[in-house]
Amino acid sequence: MPTRIPPRSTCNGPDVWRTLRRSIASTSLLIVTSTVPSLAQTGLAGKTIEMQVANTVGGGYDQYARTIARHMGKHMPGNPAFIIKNVPGAGGARAANYLFNIAPRDGTAIAMLTREIALGPLLTPNPEAYQFKAEEFNWIGSPQQDLGLMLIRTRTARTLDDLKSKEVQMSGMGPATLSAMFPLMLNQMLGTKFKIVNGYPGSVESVMAVERGEVEGHASSGSSAAFRARIQPMIERGDLQVLMQLGMQEDPAFAAPLVFKLISDPKDRQLLELLFTPQYAGRPLVAPPGLPASLVAAFRSAFEKTMKDPDFVKDAQAQKLDLNPVTGQEIADTLSRVYKLPEELVSKVNALSKQ
Repeated sequence: MPTRIPPRSTCNGPDVWRTLRRSIASTSLLIVTSTVPSLAQTGLAGKTIEMQVANTVGGGYDQYARTIARHMGKHMPGNPAFIIKNVPGAGGARAANYLFNIAPRDGTAIAMLTREIALGPLLTPNPEAYQFKAEEFNWIGSPQQDLGLMLIRTRTARTLDDLKSKEVQMSGMGPATLSAMFPLMLNQMLGTKFKIVNGYPGSVESVMAVERGEVEGHASSGSSAAFRARIQPMIERGDLQVLMQLGMQEDPAFAAPLVFKLISDPKDRQLLELLFTPQYAGRPLVAPPGLPASLVAAFRSAFEKTMKDPDFVKDAQAQKLDLNPVTGQEIADTLSRVYKLPEELVSKVNALSKQ
């Protein structure tokens, strides 16, 4: 049964401009400006918004969704309540298909989709499985963007040049997983000599394999607080180091360079953006296509206000939830670019997933 989550408090009214956390292109600015007068007339007063979660109860997606739902209502025009409904299945496609084809277009239905689902139709075209067009969704935002880390035992390599001079075995979770695809991609772009040892069920087991000396390193697809706590003792002992940051945005907590700083070829950089898009999307909150512009603006504004809300931040920190928000416009712009990439680049990613 869905869980009803009322807003904690009310607000005095919408104020879009004060809460825009990042500058956007002037053309986008004009579009948003035209919707401001109608934000108060979104028709959500007294309504309940169903937020579907494309994953099971108790998981990370569910935890983020419920935390956002406890606070977002007070930042929406009309202060609607939220209910959570978990809709796992088909790798997230079940919730995405519903949102695209069936959900009402009146603002009473949104969803937190899986990070990988946005690229599903592009990388593994299957009209029966993916009954949606990712570019047509209205992306509201994500509370977290993730960052992968290239972890190497110090006894094996201390520099990038070391990785080019000898074979380095890396723990992986399967051919189509990012932990396996990242090193193989770097073999092609930088001339490294990574060899993947697949079969580890998760990141914990993959790092344990490094600790036990079964392999010499691991390319993580993420770096949550729990993951960082897991690797920190090895780093402090001098047994392990981060040689590269794998993602769209550098984390100053690590001295290692972002992979984009090592890649100059334009096509390789496009390939990186494609491969890192799921990390960037993080845990995306999405609305159906065809919503009035005023509703899209209201959702995006409320999301950005929520991310800055001290009560929300305190709630998230108490649960040890990482916060590194991405706006809906940023996600939409990224998807617009990657869906226009040449077929040859998309084919390269597909080939990596089969090695």
